[in-house]
Amino acid sequence: MSRLNYHHLYYFWRVAAEGNLTRVAESLHLSQSALSAQIRKLEDRMGKPLFERRNRRLLLTEAGRQVFNYAEVIFTKGEELESLINRGIEPEHQHIRIGTLSSMSRNFIEGFIAPLLHRDGPKVQFSLYARSMADLLDGLARHEFDLVLTNTQLQPSDSPQAAWQSQLLARQPLSIIGPPDSEPPLPFPQGYDGLRWVLPGEHHEVRRAFDGYCSLHQYRPDILAEADDMAMLRLLARDSGAVSVLPEVVVKDELEQGRLTRFKRLPNVYENFYAITLPREFMPAVVSELLARPQIELSSAHGEGG
Repeated sequence: MSRLNYHHLYYFWRVAAEGNLTRVAESLHLSQSALSAQIRKLEDRMGKPLFERRNRRLLLTEAGRQVFNYAEVIFTKGEELESLINRGIEPEHQHIRIGTLSSMSRNFIEGFIAPLLHRDGPKVQFSLYARSMADLLDGLARHEFDLVLTNTQLQPSDSPQAAWQSQLLARQPLSIIGPPDSEPPLPFPQGYDGLRWVLPGEHHEVRRAFDGYCSLHQYRPDILAEADDMAMLRLLARDSGAVSVLPEVVVKDELEQGRLTRFKRLPNVYENFYAITLPREFMPAVVSELLARPQIELSSAHGEGG
């Protein structure tokens, strides 16, 4: 089988990044027809179109986006290698891509990336992508992400062909949260009759843990609303007047402001936060630094939003 022509890939990468065939042709001292021919050869090699024309614009196809992601890594790493060999220094600029489960706490995510916001040393740029679990694992397998943050444990059925590495970052106790003026005078479950609840959906790990606790105490909550998204659940807990069960990090600001209060912590019930990576020979140093932080720092995550 013929090998990939990296000249063709480079021409494609430049055009995809610039979005303008004419300007790239001029900068490379090529005619537009010659540059187009080189890209067509790459498309022939891939067996799929990489661009589509729409309203006189060049747009990447789905296959084109995948090829561009790889080309971005290849040529960015080539520039870093040249810098390292010629000047003997680490790259001056690093870009890491973090995938996050779309339903997890924004407060925890902000706490995790906090060191990147005020970091000394080489410049670091980061991108955050909220996705479903399946999309996160698929993107990680295709090297679109350097790591993935999730509050869902990996299951044996989650793409078993990939050698995932799952690391427990932190754990948050679950608490019953509600308006300050509605705290029951009696302990759970006696004082909770007549209260309405806003809860995570029935398939959410937090909900399953709470359901188990309710079953143990023979209590059936009167559910007003369900929401899998932690940001939405935070708003419902804050504005509905109902009670909820949440990790306190989700409503940290509301607890500090006195808009919500903790009724009780559920004993030995936690929400866990994980980082998922793939084995790599050269893990970016900044990623290793983030993953090496103590759990207590991550558990004190802060910021706006759930």
